[in-house]
Amino acid sequence: MSNLLNDREKTHGNYRDVASLSQAIKDVLKSGKNWERLTDTQKESLEMISSKLARLLSGDKDFRDHWDDIEGYAKLGGQNSPTNLPTVTLDLTKAMEG
Repeated sequence: MSNLLNDREKTHGNYRDVASLSQAIKDVLKSGKNWERLTDTQKESLEMISSKLARLLSGDKDFRDHWDDIEGYAKLGGQNSPTNLPTVTLDLTKAMEG
């Protein structure tokens, strides 16, 4: 078991540091005015992203799995969210004009 924990600490960082930072990020998320309006899926996705961010900031910043996981959790969180086409269209129009 010790070898597993040592290996994980190289990529994930010290567990106490990760836990402390992850909880701080989650506290900020939960202070947002829309937190209670989020679905369980959206909340969980944001919390998992928080954990991955804490690992990146405490462990190996180049460990690709953390970055890939963030992308995956973001996709899962937004899976059932409607696309706001007027905003996308407006952004594209502005980009082409400017």
